[in-house]
Amino acid sequence: MATKKSRYTLPKELAATPKRRPARVADMIRNVVASLLLFGVKDPRVQNITVVRARVTDDLRTARIFFSCPPEKAEEAKAGLTSARGYIRSHLAKEIKLRAVPELIFEYDTNQDESDHLTAIFEEIRKENESPS
Repeated sequence: MATKKSRYTLPKELAATPKRRPARVADMIRNVVASLLLFGVKDPRVQNITVVRARVTDDLRTARIFFSCPPEKAEEAKAGLTSARGYIRSHLAKEIKLRAVPELIFEYDTNQDESDHLTAIFEEIRKENESPS
């Protein structure tokens, strides 16, 4: 005999869905940080940086901000972002109404480098297939 599920539990597919609030907060943080890097931060080390995405923990205490820039300037850009962290956080506190502003962690996004590498490999394969042997 099959056991009856309790009517007080959520189905597995609903219980495993990501929470929407951290995603919304991450999107707001990404937008504010991107505009702040364009117009607010004067540090030359953060020039030519693109904010790719942001992730916020479920408790909204930590935000990881992924950025993209030329690979040879990644360490310099990360140092510039780390030095501007306090200014960015104080600006976030004014823009986003949260009880506590998340701690910011900046990380270089390697997805673009991997994508460029794969594109080069596919281009090489395409040229090999097109050339008459």
